[in-house]
Amino acid sequence: MKLWSKDNTETHAIVEKFTVGRDREFDVLLAQYDVQGSLAHTEMLASVGLLSPAEWTDIQAGLLEILAETQTGQFSIEPGVEDVHSQVELLLTRRIGDAGKKIHAGRSRNDQVAVDIKLFLRAELKEIQASVLTLFDQLLVLSETHKDVLLPGYTHLQIAMPSSFGLWFGAWAESLVDDMEMLVAASRVVDKNPLGSGAGYGSAFPINRTLTTKLLGFRTMHFNAVNAQMSRGKTEKIVSMAMATLGGTLSRFSMDICLYLSQNFNFIQFPPELTTGSSIMPHKKNPDIFELIRARCNRLQAVPNELTLLLTNLPSGYHRDLQLTKEILFPALNDLKDCLDMLHHAMAFIEVRRDILHDTQYRYLFSVEAVNNLVKQGMSFREAYKTVGNQIETGDFTWDAAQPLEHTHEGSMGHLCTADIQAAMQSVLARK
Repeated sequence: MKLWSKDNTETHAIVEKFTVGRDREFDVLLAQYDVQGSLAHTEMLASVGLLSPAEWTDIQAGLLEILAETQTGQFSIEPGVEDVHSQVELLLTRRIGDAGKKIHAGRSRNDQVAVDIKLFLRAELKEIQASVLTLFDQLLVLSETHKDVLLPGYTHLQIAMPSSFGLWFGAWAESLVDDMEMLVAASRVVDKNPLGSGAGYGSAFPINRTLTTKLLGFRTMHFNAVNAQMSRGKTEKIVSMAMATLGGTLSRFSMDICLYLSQNFNFIQFPPELTTGSSIMPHKKNPDIFELIRARCNRLQAVPNELTLLLTNLPSGYHRDLQLTKEILFPALNDLKDCLDMLHHAMAFIEVRRDILHDTQYRYLFSVEAVNNLVKQGMSFREAYKTVGNQIETGDFTWDAAQPLEHTHEGSMGHLCTADIQAAMQSVLARK
């Protein structure tokens, strides 16, 4: 079944296979949103007199039945049916008769799929934001729990200055605030109604787009019908940019974990159940889950580029190229959610090692502390730097690792600004 087919035409099978592609596979994910869009659209059609009250009653009852099936896994797209839009209309017409054939008045598959994707992405972004917030809360708790446990800080992967697990966990938490900024911004772009733009040029029917915007819970609508169509692809690209930004954070965090788990660092550990072994080396405990998070999140960072290349040089209006956004973006959404779920699980079991800095390999980690102490005693910074540098060169530098460190400014080991980071996240979320 095709919504556009005529009695005197028949598409070659090879053309149908090529043009449909993987649409049926991904359209199942859109099914409940397609029905929700149809419910709003047909309620609007009834309100402007394009459906009778009796027709609207039958249509609403039939669509609600189909909606329930989409939410319980009973919905599928039958062989020979082109897409989710065709399947929903086919099921409805079977159940209520000719009234089901009237639901497409005043819209096109162009604005129908656009609103489906908007509703789908809106739900996906809400889920991702909730998952990010869970990880954010975990990291802040870990930051406070381990705020007094010292950790070597590195620059250029060389021993640099003292840090702490409180500072490390808190850094990743605050980084998620920036990522949430991007997710919220993407959500606001998604939260615009394209329904009623038709094929991109509106409709001669007296449709009420304000009503469908309200019924579907959109923040606003795409006002210009042409721009509503141009939002297709652009919306997906903006969402992918937010996902890529978050993926960059999760990838770098996972890289830290892989380093810190290695025997050469040995800063943290996880239960054996969260690691994997080797087929020939019985001592191995590999951080496979973090390596895969790193890899998957690095792939996520390629998605905006792939969408950019797909969209490059497209003129205004709808083009079939846009069909491919689904197979680029939809699997990426699942990958991101899986990575977040895995991190949630793992962070509940992370253990940090204490007394790391007592190891003599970290004795020069305190060189800046020694310089600062001389400055506090009245020596110029440059002379203090030379003095400590000469001690290091001659092997005379010493520092008691048990000596308390005085780091008190905002954002330092002694002043983590946890409440401020928490407030920053709440400020971002308030803008949704």
